[in-house]
Amino acid sequence: MSVKVDLDQLVATLADYPFGYLITVGDDYQAHTVSIVPVLRDGILDIGEVGNSTRRNICGHPDATLLWPPIQPGGYSLIVDGRGELTDDSLRVIPHRAVLHRPAQPNIPTASGCGDDCVPLGG
Repeated sequence: MSVKVDLDQLVATLADYPFGYLITVGDDYQAHTVSIVPVLRDGILDIGEVGNSTRRNICGHPDATLLWPPIQPGGYSLIVDGRGELTDDSLRVIPHRAVLHRPAQPNIPTASGCGDDCVPLGG
């Protein structure tokens, strides 16, 4: 089941994450990862200019994952799954799913029930 991303929550959350990573896959399904500082505008993450490998990957496999690591140990990573769209000079990703995620702590129950500590950014 798909959960619609709450864009207001995503905007507020992104303020706490200064940089992230874009993960795409090629025809061989090898992951290709690059650092990014995207901007959320009108519900779309503007990645900016990307290199040849990323462009080639998005052309063949437009699904992409954006990952922002936790600011401090034990914090949440922000993970956004979406669909990439290339323009003449940049990449845009339309978010489909967004979640804050961290490994569950031993003997501490989580609200999500997913086995780890997950906080979906959507309803």
